[in-house]
Amino acid sequence: MSTTSTIREVRITPVALPDPPLLNVWGVHAPWALRTFVEVVTDDGTVGLGEAQGGLAALERLERAARAAVGTDVRDTTALEARVRAALSGTAERPLLTAFSPLEVACLDAHGRLDDVPCVELLGGPHRDQVELTGYLFFKWAGQPGPDGTTVPDAWGPILDADSLVTSARALVAKYGFRSLKLKGGVLPPEDEIACIRALRDALPGVLLRLDPNNAWTLPTARAASAELTGLLEYLEDPTPCGSDMARLAAETALPLATNMCVAEEAQIGPALADGSVDVLLADHHYWGGLRRTVAIARRCGEIGWGVSLHSNTHLGVSLAAMAHMGAAIGNLTHAGDTHYPWTAEHDVLVPGDIAIKDGAVAVPAGPGLGVRLDPERLAAAHEAYLSCGFRERGDTAWMRTVQPDFDPSVPRW
Repeated sequence: MSTTSTIREVRITPVALPDPPLLNVWGVHAPWALRTFVEVVTDDGTVGLGEAQGGLAALERLERAARAAVGTDVRDTTALEARVRAALSGTAERPLLTAFSPLEVACLDAHGRLDDVPCVELLGGPHRDQVELTGYLFFKWAGQPGPDGTTVPDAWGPILDADSLVTSARALVAKYGFRSLKLKGGVLPPEDEIACIRALRDALPGVLLRLDPNNAWTLPTARAASAELTGLLEYLEDPTPCGSDMARLAAETALPLATNMCVAEEAQIGPALADGSVDVLLADHHYWGGLRRTVAIARRCGEIGWGVSLHSNTHLGVSLAAMAHMGAAIGNLTHAGDTHYPWTAEHDVLVPGDIAIKDGAVAVPAGPGLGVRLDPERLAAAHEAYLSCGFRERGDTAWMRTVQPDFDPSVPRW
């Protein structure tokens, strides 16, 4: 085993994958979701993988960070971060860490491959060999709007009421074995979403439920809703705008409150702890600054009495593998982690079979590093889709306005 292995090259590949019209408080998912893959190549030819959010602005920062990474010891992520910070001097902390994160993951993958150990061993060792996940439920249109004003249907069909939501929930549970489900709320009036939660509870009595209105509710609405939802939910996520409203609600309700919005940077932990607005933190290595930093933040959550779950945005299999290793390394992972993977799995660019969700969990890949491999043909096809699709930034509000020109994404809405 060599003691150093220098980064010789960093390959960056933006991709696009088909996305259903999933609704949220800001609008609707466009026909194409954007991701970016990172391949860190060491001087001996070892390749480590990372995955990042898409979009031109994020891609430009990642490219600058990648150029700075060349020449760094792949095992020295502290030096890597210093180089990235110098290259992105003047960049705000969250976008800077978002650029650093996929490079850190790729370096850990390469490090694990070089030393023939799984990434979880580089994160302090495993507390579990699989990580439980939560199925993500969405309201959605029947299909994406077509260029001639028609609808391009998808396999899920419309999900706009309690009956169709229950049907989709049963399908997710049957296929993936989820023991918990999260509903992306803030789409329908609160009374309708509460009715949907009641329908889910009746249809799937053994499954834990979560609801995420994404700041869509005023404090009076959140008070009334939380009273109805107490006893039905595992937790309520980001019901009101962050700050005093969340703190007041937390002081009044017996329902645990979770967030990935009020605490999205390490500097926000102190204020949220002081005002008592958070019970559960949804950690996300993509913008917390990589796997090591997120494991450390999760440990801090345990020390201050917060529960821990994992946040998810539209992602593919490299991110899922990274979440598996990280989730296994977090001793105080008190709640199953979110995942969008059922909505993207058929478009993954990994070698088929390298990772999967079974019985409501993802097993930590057993091979060295992340334990997964890119499929060159699938990656090339996804990159060609990126080049031809015409989308370069995520824009849920803009896409919604192609159908509803007067759509207003402002919150709180109810």
